[in-house]
Amino acid sequence: MGQCVTKCKNPSSTLGSKNGDRDPSSKSHSRRGAGHREEQPPACGKPGGDILVNGTKKAEAATEACQLPTSSGDAGREPKSSAEESSLQRLEELFRRYKDEREDAILEEGMERFCNDLCVDPTEFRVLLLAWKFQAATMCKFTRKEFFDGCKAISADSIDGICARFPSLLTEAKQEDKFKDLYRFTFQFGLDSEEGQRSLHREIAIALWKLVFTQNNPPVLDQWLHFLTENPSGVKGISRDTWNMFLNFTQVIGPDLSNYSEDEAWPSLFDTFVEWEMERRKREGAGGGVRSSGPLGLCPQEQT
Repeated sequence: MGQCVTKCKNPSSTLGSKNGDRDPSSKSHSRRGAGHREEQPPACGKPGGDILVNGTKKAEAATEACQLPTSSGDAGREPKSSAEESSLQRLEELFRRYKDEREDAILEEGMERFCNDLCVDPTEFRVLLLAWKFQAATMCKFTRKEFFDGCKAISADSIDGICARFPSLLTEAKQEDKFKDLYRFTFQFGLDSEEGQRSLHREIAIALWKLVFTQNNPPVLDQWLHFLTENPSGVKGISRDTWNMFLNFTQVIGPDLSNYSEDEAWPSLFDTFVEWEMERRKREGAGGGVRSSGPLGLCPQEQT
């Protein structure tokens, strides 16, 4: 996997000040300069003539030069708040606790320890919410930038702080616009971006559909997943368009599928699904719904 190294330290900058060189017009026999050459120049000032070209006395210019680093250095950053710097330090310590030894990112092993400390299962909905807030590009991986930006987005810089945010994240995901964003993120999250993958493998799509609808299970979902499970040869992958349109499908098509129309601009896979489901019901003596195919997570349980 490609390395994504993003430094989050504040860039160190050195503020320089322009010090006037010796004024060539100042002569050693000048009466005004004679009494001033005996004075020691300030430590951070550069020795020069008594009077600079702009008419400023050397001592005054040196005093101003001495003040520049003080007003623009650490003291200038102090009002930015030490609380923010302390939070960044805590995030750095937290990130280093789980990051990979070779790559500047949290990978599978570190992710497992991270989830253990959060007291969550890596395959559960709350971890998907966290990945959504972190805008993670790849499953089982948080880059430094994703981790830092994500923690800032949820205002947390510790394990306890992240855990405390879960209830509000669960509530936020119930909002229609937020859930739509989470739903579309989930498709991208399931892709292997490093391989340039454009469609989800059927098994991954099934698991992610079950996962993303944890809090809002539409009536047609079980029928859809049953269709995908029973037709492995006919469904090789799920495109982005099919994934996105399925959310619309769940919102407008009833569980009996009676208001579905092939004349509308649905993906062709939906036509196949409706036809397959109607025939299945007829064979079973119909009228009723489909039996649930059981929980389908990232690790599907064995059916008995």
